[in-house]
Amino acid sequence: MSQSFAQLERRLTNEMMELLVTHNGGELSDERLEYWIDAMHRAVALAGAAHEGQFRKSGEPYFEHPLRVAHMAARHWMDFPSVIAALLHDVVEDTDITLDEVIAQFGPEVGLLVNGLTKVTDDNLHREDLKKATYRKQLLAAVKDVRVLCLKFWDRIHNLNTIGALRPEKQAIIAEETRSIYVPLALHLGMGKVAFELDALSLQILYPKRSERYLRHIGTLSQSHESSLRHIRSEIHHACERQKLSAKLEDHWRVFSIAAAKSMGRGLSSLYTLEITVDRMMEAYMVLGVLHGLYAPIPGKLRDHLNVPSQFGYQALKTTIQAGELRLRVQITTRKLARFNESGVLAPGFQFRRDQFEGLMHSLMDGESAIDLEHLRLASSSIQVYTPVGQRIVLPEGSCALDFAFEIHEELGLNARRARINGQTRPLKTRLLDGDQVSIERGKGPEVLPKWLEWAATPRARNSIRKYLRGLVKESGKLDD
Repeated sequence: MSQSFAQLERRLTNEMMELLVTHNGGELSDERLEYWIDAMHRAVALAGAAHEGQFRKSGEPYFEHPLRVAHMAARHWMDFPSVIAALLHDVVEDTDITLDEVIAQFGPEVGLLVNGLTKVTDDNLHREDLKKATYRKQLLAAVKDVRVLCLKFWDRIHNLNTIGALRPEKQAIIAEETRSIYVPLALHLGMGKVAFELDALSLQILYPKRSERYLRHIGTLSQSHESSLRHIRSEIHHACERQKLSAKLEDHWRVFSIAAAKSMGRGLSSLYTLEITVDRMMEAYMVLGVLHGLYAPIPGKLRDHLNVPSQFGYQALKTTIQAGELRLRVQITTRKLARFNESGVLAPGFQFRRDQFEGLMHSLMDGESAIDLEHLRLASSSIQVYTPVGQRIVLPEGSCALDFAFEIHEELGLNARRARINGQTRPLKTRLLDGDQVSIERGKGPEVLPKWLEWAATPRARNSIRKYLRGLVKESGKLDD
């Protein structure tokens, strides 16, 4: 082991340990904390020894990959078993260590996570069938423990960052797979920043020249406005201090995407956001007042998504201001909500709808293909609609009134006849829009039709419809007998 890699290993291990103790130590007894700290040291030693002499195609020691993956896991609020599983996630697949040995040394919880990240091997299956079996294995493991998917995100991010040694056609396959499967799954778990990073890394592989032009443009734009932006940040910071408001200000340049590349000629506000983070929600509104007192707000650009998340998942105040010659987009949120957007389901206090997630995972595996990609795409972004009494219902984008009915209750869905959307009678197949008010008219009994499966977008609705139709088929068979 080279001296530089040994130093990297020590640094990453120390940082992981500090993050784990800070994030999780308060929830553990002294005895359990000591156990997991010892387990971490043993996992680093075991993985390091197992991967000794192995190198990636890019030339670096193979052990650097699980170290980086584990470090990302620790940074995103994952716990001791998750980080240990990240360190060991390739040992069963690429070394002589067996899953039974992992379980014996680190317990069944770590074993489940490692197994979920291990590819299916079968000499009797072709490559595509193996890939399909691996997808299904990951989804089934994620139903048991969502941390499997989160660890897969960190694994994929590091692989995309170090993919240059692979053949271009292989890189493109991995990038397309990431965009079609892992990006929408990350969005569904509330991990917006993770999804954007996965998407940007994939697009850089698929459109390298366009990506290079975009990054050069961002570099030029950043350099030309550096002095002005520093002055604006200073003014806002001092104005907040005068009001005794503790606010953290950060520049955020839009990551590469096709939409971002098309926005290069639309001015600074289309590519740059000043992100302001405060401790409490009330302070966010106070900072907004300070901001609008300093600079003229652009009419029609204020969006309040602090209490109710936007359809894209973030929770923040958004406004656009005219600061001298510069027009800037500003986002104000709390530290807690910022963690939600970055780490989603992993962030402390995040409200995770596990039943909806499990329904989605099972629904994705119902079809004949490896994953129902169209259904996954729809489920990754959401809309918010309301009952007549003002109850908020969150549904996947593309949902219809029938999905709304099943989301309220299965019995209402099965007996649904028509919908009233914003006071007007509409068919059940009518697609809902963000902010719609919806009520359902019931029939005298179930009126379920096979074509309902073509209308429904949510796992709950599709699974209930399938179950009911299968029951009719079985009942019909009994009558024929």
